[in-house]
Amino acid sequence: MSAVSQTSGAGADKIVLEKAFVKNWKAPISFGVVTIVALLLFVLNGREGTSSFKLTADATAIQLPVIQLPTVATGIVITVLLAGLTAYSAYRVQTERKTPLWIVAIFAFLFLVGFLAWAGAGASIPVYGLLLGTVALSAPLIFGALGGVISERSGVVNIAIEGQMLAGAFVSAMVATLTGNAFAGLFGAMVAGMLVSFVLAAFAIKYLVDQIIVGVVLNVLVLGLTSFFYSTIMTANPQMFNQPARFPRIEIPVLSQIPIIGPLLFQQTIIIYIMYVTVFVVWYGLFHTRWGLRVRSVGEHPQAADTVGIKVGVTRFWNVSLAGAVAGMGGAYFTLGSVGAFNKEMTAGAGFIALAAVIFGQWDPLKATMAALLFGFATNLQSVLGVIGSPVPSEFMLMLPYVVTILAVAGFVGKSRAPAADGKPYIK
Repeated sequence: MSAVSQTSGAGADKIVLEKAFVKNWKAPISFGVVTIVALLLFVLNGREGTSSFKLTADATAIQLPVIQLPTVATGIVITVLLAGLTAYSAYRVQTERKTPLWIVAIFAFLFLVGFLAWAGAGASIPVYGLLLGTVALSAPLIFGALGGVISERSGVVNIAIEGQMLAGAFVSAMVATLTGNAFAGLFGAMVAGMLVSFVLAAFAIKYLVDQIIVGVVLNVLVLGLTSFFYSTIMTANPQMFNQPARFPRIEIPVLSQIPIIGPLLFQQTIIIYIMYVTVFVVWYGLFHTRWGLRVRSVGEHPQAADTVGIKVGVTRFWNVSLAGAVAGMGGAYFTLGSVGAFNKEMTAGAGFIALAAVIFGQWDPLKATMAALLFGFATNLQSVLGVIGSPVPSEFMLMLPYVVTILAVAGFVGKSRAPAADGKPYIK
């Protein structure tokens, strides 16, 4: 917000813009609510025992010691620290300063440690397994979220991520089975996702049909087609059509033995390595290349982009198609990287979760990736807590990412604004 004041000098009026800070209490309020939750759980309903955090697997060459924390004492200390950060955040707002991101990160990390210590009282929490499972469950969400970011940055709402991923999973399974080559299956998944995007782009850009309606229809169409072909073709002869070759796990020497990060980054299948590269390429391309500037311009102000010679329709069409290819790789991960054989509805709503990650990540590739990792972490955490016998209901953990997304859209996690022309057809 800015205030305008007018002064005179040297016979001419000068316009001076003075920035006025608008106090935003959303961060301190959010911190306060979480601190109250921590007080209720960790202190007033503290659980006796010792919580053990196992950081490395038994097969890792370099072993880190198991961290053992007294559950009650840890909960009290963390609650005090959370209250201190809440007070500091309120002080910064009161003195007309924003709450920096590093404070939010520290606050979230402390609460997570306290929650794990409370939930795993008297048990051993395999941190390495929790992180590995997070990457595995987040991989298709990250591909889908990146596809959503590319499409919506160009101005087209991509509700059809679910359909693009499901088509990619189906085609990758069939192509990889017929050819015996996982890379052929991955390429087939990209083509399948792109074909679904062609339909979305044609109706949304050329014929100006409501983009949300087209996306929903495409999801239903792909679901019906894949279910039909699965029932009539794949189940009749699964050896010929539904036993895809899968990517083997590739361990990079030396680096794969680094504690914690070694298994995460250097003991993965090729599709995970492709995911790492894709995240960087999309981020760098959107914000540091001419292509990215054109994409963002047609998504923010297509009229201005048109006046400088950028073909808005063509730019949107090919970027929506590119988004479909990226989302298709997310579908291929199910059949070529994790599950194996194709099953009906095997994406299980992952496309919609990826769309939520796009919104939570504020239409930024890196933030959307972090949001997808949060969803994957929460999903894997409920499985781990179930194994160690935690009292936390599994449904609560599955619900948590969606609650956080709602708070993000409401502005409690930060300003969330879609591209100005997102979802709006451009008529020249």
